[in-house]
Amino acid sequence: MTDTNKMIINLAVFGRTQNGKSSAGNILLGSDDFYSSFSPGSVTKDCSLGRSCHLHSFMRRGGQEIALQVQVLDTPGYPHSKLSMRHVKHEVKKALEHHFGQEGLHLALLVQRADVPFFGQEASNPVQLIQELLGDSWKNYTAVLFTHAEKIEAAGISEDEYLHEASETLLTLLNSVQQRYVFLYEKGNSCNEQRIKILERIMGFIKENHYQVLSFT
Repeated sequence: MTDTNKMIINLAVFGRTQNGKSSAGNILLGSDDFYSSFSPGSVTKDCSLGRSCHLHSFMRRGGQEIALQVQVLDTPGYPHSKLSMRHVKHEVKKALEHHFGQEGLHLALLVQRADVPFFGQEASNPVQLIQELLGDSWKNYTAVLFTHAEKIEAAGISEDEYLHEASETLLTLLNSVQQRYVFLYEKGNSCNEQRIKILERIMGFIKENHYQVLSFT
């Protein structure tokens, strides 16, 4: 909190290569801070922090209108096509301590493509990274962000149907994080509309946590 009518939320995106972390980060920020493109390999090689402009009158708290600013830490894919898992883990740990050491992290977003099945060791790697970096409280500070949700919509599958048919691995993960998830539709809706919808859902998760943060000091 910068003052009584402003709030900053700190987010970090994690996930496998080409799951859409940087693109999702850009939507959350309402900008193009993070480079994002299709590639047969990993695109993001370094951690970087993006800051949004203030969203005025985004919410009310204590009878006051609150302006919201979003900070997002983009991280390399895990596993990475060019960097070792040990290197990525070390760099992300340093970035979390540097950017959120005292301010704290409100939420880690595990970015998962809705059109790619979630199972096996490769799917579990980013989850294990979050567990190692966030510690025993990781379940309280993690949500799943499903990208490419427009593809399941085009297939005539609703969100409820998608989750009903999901793998046991994914269902176990969602139960662990107390059903904190959100679907991101990258086509068919305006970018700003998607952004506000997702931020409102994320703020709901943060409010459930009583606005607590996870510090890295």
